[in-house]
Amino acid sequence: MHDPKQLFAEKLRQAMVAAGYAPKPSVLEREFNTRHWGKPMTLHGVRRWLLGETMPDARKLITLAEWLRMPVQELAFGKPDSTPQAREEAARWHVGLGYEDRELFETYLRLPVPQRRLAREVILAIAKAQAVDQTPRKR
Repeated sequence: MHDPKQLFAEKLRQAMVAAGYAPKPSVLEREFNTRHWGKPMTLHGVRRWLLGETMPDARKLITLAEWLRMPVQELAFGKPDSTPQAREEAARWHVGLGYEDRELFETYLRLPVPQRRLAREVILAIAKAQAVDQTPRKR
């Protein structure tokens, strides 16, 4: 199986089963569209992914990989990312975080997309208000 689309389709089906989902277009459409912030996919579109006729674009691949909890590289190309530099870049953001912060991020990532959007908006509003409070005032 050297065709990238067929390889992707096989990895997608395997990942869905491993995550506890039936590898059916209706399941994929529902689960993908509840997580993706862009234009929703149609039943026909996700069916073509599962059959290996097409592949999703990069943003959709990221959504799929996050949902199925696997590296994008592995989902798209069927092998784990072997570049140490890429792993270091991905891991750098959480250096220095304590247990409570890591637990918070993990909880956030388990939320459904609409609740994640709301949480993000609240955090950004608090950060914006904090920045205004810290702005030096003229006397």
